[in-house]
Amino acid sequence: MQASARNIPRHIAIIMDGNGRWAKQRLQPRFMGHRAGVRAVEGIVKHCVATGVEVLSLFAFSSENWRRPGKEVELLMELFSHALDNQVKRLHKNNIRLKIIGDISRFSDSLQQKIADAEALTAENQSLTINIAANYGGRWDISQAMQKLAKDVVDGKRSVDSLSEDDLSSQLITADLPEPDLFIRTGGEQRISNFLIWQLAYTELYFTDTLWPEFNAKALDQAIDWYAKRERRFGRTSEQLQGLEDA
Repeated sequence: MQASARNIPRHIAIIMDGNGRWAKQRLQPRFMGHRAGVRAVEGIVKHCVATGVEVLSLFAFSSENWRRPGKEVELLMELFSHALDNQVKRLHKNNIRLKIIGDISRFSDSLQQKIADAEALTAENQSLTINIAANYGGRWDISQAMQKLAKDVVDGKRSVDSLSEDDLSSQLITADLPEPDLFIRTGGEQRISNFLIWQLAYTELYFTDTLWPEFNAKALDQAIDWYAKRERRFGRTSEQLQGLEDA
């Protein structure tokens, strides 16, 4: 089915789960699963561009993942740094914007500099925006937004009574982007695991048993086709939606 004939989500958010299990099935160390997961990202990015998706948000490393074994965390940081070294110029060449969303202050100075350089290089690109959620948590995102609003109140720039949902949304780390239309979680688990919890309020949730290293263009098309059949009412009735379409 051609992109023009499909209801393509503007923003897809993905929890890339199953790397470790993929490696275990092959009697390989968990890190090999993460490396395979990076290769899967490359394929999905390419397909999103071809399909017409505007924003792709990928949950790479949560604020809770620091609890994993120290060696695994160390290897994940090395893999992240290596990916920045090897992929950013390619993204830029293909007009893709890269954003790292999360509290990057816990990363090494060298990794923070690589992130800043990558974001600066790709800032004006427009074919696709990729958000890599690293040291990210949805509760952290809401908390940091609330802190900004609280500071504005203390500074006299806002009043408590005037604060609204829109004000909080405007301070989230994804404030300049549309909210996700389609959420995908691979690996069989059926929870959102503190990922974009404010932004996912009206998102269609799609869960698949496919492990992330095996999630390819065909699997993404299946998710998009499922999404295209959903009726997104946003509190309205089906009859109201039909009336809007007929107007």
